[in-house]
Amino acid sequence: MSRSKNTFRNLKYAVIGQGFGLMISLVSRIVFLHTLSDEYLGLNGIFANILSVLSLAELGVGAAIIYSMYKPLAENDIYKIKALMSLYKKAYITVGIVIAFMGSALVPFLNVIIKDIPDIPYIKLIYLLFVINTSVSYFFSYKRSLLIADQKRYIATLYRYGFYLLLNSAQIIMLLTTRNYIAFLLLQIANTLLENIFVSLKADKLYPYLKDKNRAELNSEEKHTIIQNVKAMVFHKIGNTIVTGTDSILISMFVGVVEVGLYSNYLLIINALNTVYGLAFQSVTASIGNLGATESNIKNKFIFDCLNFLGFWIYGFSSIALFVLFNPFIRIWLGEEYLFPLPVVFIIIVNFYLTGMRKSVLTYRDALGLFWYDRYKAVFEAVINLIASVILVKYMGIGGILVGTIISTLTTCFWVEPYVLFKYGLKQSFRPYLAKYVLYTIIMFMVGAFTWVISSAFSDYTIYGFAGKALVCIIVPNIMFLTLFWKTDEFQYLLNTLQLINNGYIISKL
Repeated sequence: MSRSKNTFRNLKYAVIGQGFGLMISLVSRIVFLHTLSDEYLGLNGIFANILSVLSLAELGVGAAIIYSMYKPLAENDIYKIKALMSLYKKAYITVGIVIAFMGSALVPFLNVIIKDIPDIPYIKLIYLLFVINTSVSYFFSYKRSLLIADQKRYIATLYRYGFYLLLNSAQIIMLLTTRNYIAFLLLQIANTLLENIFVSLKADKLYPYLKDKNRAELNSEEKHTIIQNVKAMVFHKIGNTIVTGTDSILISMFVGVVEVGLYSNYLLIINALNTVYGLAFQSVTASIGNLGATESNIKNKFIFDCLNFLGFWIYGFSSIALFVLFNPFIRIWLGEEYLFPLPVVFIIIVNFYLTGMRKSVLTYRDALGLFWYDRYKAVFEAVINLIASVILVKYMGIGGILVGTIISTLTTCFWVEPYVLFKYGLKQSFRPYLAKYVLYTIIMFMVGAFTWVISSAFSDYTIYGFAGKALVCIIVPNIMFLTLFWKTDEFQYLLNTLQLINNGYIISKL
């Protein structure tokens, strides 16, 4: 139950934090577009993507070291924890410095990356501020991973969204009073530094031995394991960054900077959902790492099935709601000129669903440390994505770039990742998983079509019509899922676990 309680607490804070974060992000985007031009929004998206590519310098060190912490934390092996944190600190300071140099070296090539450079003053300075913000994010941040590995992600979440709310509030005031984009970015840099410093101080308070000056070193076998995992994560990091971090760059190069701005509005919602759902899955990673070290393969397989079912419900419901509500929401929020055609919206949502349905597999892979076995998958995924996107953009425009991502996912991640998990982690056949995946997807499309038909009775152009569509999306898919899956073992287990956690919480308050 301690694992379940930690997971539930991490999830609760993630949902609440992201809910407030999304609300202020929507207000901030309206103010941004009201005070600055569309070109600034596009530039914001392009530079953010460039820096996400530069984050390759991190090379997956974080994931590899967090995995290495599960066992010493469970055994309260303070010496080994100190040794890992010392290694982590050196690695992340190096990464921050490398990103600063690599980012600065790209300044002369900005006119190649951006198809039509907008008439915005100080573009090079603006880009360098993005570089600085990304590089300083690695300083002081290594202690955050200790909180995460120790099932205390909720603490990092509190700081993350507390500072995020303060940042957006300050940026809104800054834009309304000065319309100064450079000051907007300087606030972002200050926020990044302050958040990391406060998280670091909190970690020092919870783990006083981190301030101990006595050095701790890993033995050769431990170093070898970490190095092997980091080598594997290099491939995963490269593949993931190319697939997820280059879409806006390709859109800028082949379509235009304004379209990057339009796409960023859709991404704001998608990324908000992915963030909160990602935090939900990340919040159980440490608990699964503990589970994998203490329980049988049969128990681990059942918990995986439950997590996979939960992922389907979350991402299936969200995909249906997004398809029905995306364009009506953006029309009301920003205006009709910011809409994509429905086929492009459908492609965006398919990518969202496919990415979401991988969460359970990737969560178990990270928790069990299975980085090595599918390392080359990421390279094939990246190559297929780039080739397909460059070819299809000529025929389909922005939709072709996004279809390229779908093709790369279906030809690699869709089957390689579960195959590795079931063969080397759960030690069972992965065919039942694929059959269930197909079944879940068919059900999602059928429920989605039924929801679309009912929601069409409401207008796309009014707040009341949007509210009616939203109510349909909340009620219809969830009732249908509940009817279909009520008697399944996975649903009953999740329901019972939630009840036990809730009862424990109530008792603790008495």
